[in-house]
Amino acid sequence: MKEKILVVENEIIIACDIKTCLEKAGYTVPAIAAYGEQAIAKAAELRPDLVLMDVMLKGKMSGIEAAAEIGARFNIPVVYLTAYSDQSNLQKAKTTQPFGYILKPFEETQLITTIEIALNKYQTEVLMREALEKEKEHQKVKSQFFSMMSHEFRNPLSNIFTCAELLTNHSQQLNEAKKDEYLTHIQNSVQHLENLLGDVLLIGKAEIDKTQFKPEPLDLENFCKNLITDTQLTASENHKIIFTVQGSSSTTESSIIAQNSQLISLDEKMLRHILTNLLTNAVKYSPQGGTINFEIFYVPGEVIFRIKDEGIGIPEADQENLFNSFHRCSNVGTIPGNGLGLAIVKHYVELHGGEISFASKPGIGTTFIVNLPI
Repeated sequence: MKEKILVVENEIIIACDIKTCLEKAGYTVPAIAAYGEQAIAKAAELRPDLVLMDVMLKGKMSGIEAAAEIGARFNIPVVYLTAYSDQSNLQKAKTTQPFGYILKPFEETQLITTIEIALNKYQTEVLMREALEKEKEHQKVKSQFFSMMSHEFRNPLSNIFTCAELLTNHSQQLNEAKKDEYLTHIQNSVQHLENLLGDVLLIGKAEIDKTQFKPEPLDLENFCKNLITDTQLTASENHKIIFTVQGSSSTTESSIIAQNSQLISLDEKMLRHILTNLLTNAVKYSPQGGTINFEIFYVPGEVIFRIKDEGIGIPEADQENLFNSFHRCSNVGTIPGNGLGLAIVKHYVELHGGEISFASKPGIGTTFIVNLPI
């Protein structure tokens, strides 16, 4: 579909000739205006792709004034039509940053060529502005990322420094229980730093992982069974993980092996990270225990994983930012974490060409659903 051009010309005969010429070239002319106020109203109503504006118009408002208003309010490109080439008018017109000038009388070829150049120039500027805004947003996110990363590293480092200083300078005044307490704080902080560094490195490998995505045949049910065994070791006795596969004939409280085990091509390392993170989160954010349902559904063209817990849930105010790096929900309290896990999970799901979604209610629990094409 060709672009819409609003013609603003105070001579009706010339305006009709321009309309005919433009329509002959394949453009659409939705309206003709002869007054500046009328041109602004039509621009607001029709939102044309370009305005062909006569410098001299009927009424109190000049074409230059109307063009300035249209550009400021609607960001629509303007090409001037004028019978005047004096420097005074040209200087005034330049202040509105037009996309071209056509001097009367003009030939059809000149009119069409000027319009085509103006439209192409405008599209280029739009693309450049969009690219600039994306770059600004990228730099903003990057700056926020490093700021938050600095904050996350500073806390455990401060704990290590404080405990080490106490052990060094006041060792004789400390009993063995207090020394053990400070050593435990140091060990926990070091472990936190190690986990944080590992997650940050995973985030940094995002571009590399696009080329390292290597799906291979995988015995999915046995793979998930082993993940559940590992997760159950770190969970309390109050946590019960129930694993089911659609169409399977038996279920136990820990896991089942489907009678018809299937080999599916997925990236094992990435899938391990996806499911391990979701399972450990289900345990971690269910501090009182409860049942965790881990289900697999085979449907044509994809496999669906559903992990449902009975934990603290996700407050509605936090749900929009759940997959953002370093975001932690307002109700996690002292539960440890750095807010990077789900950001990495989402990235790995998308590398598979899949989708991740969730539903949650505070105090009731959370359900994550991962769809992966196979």
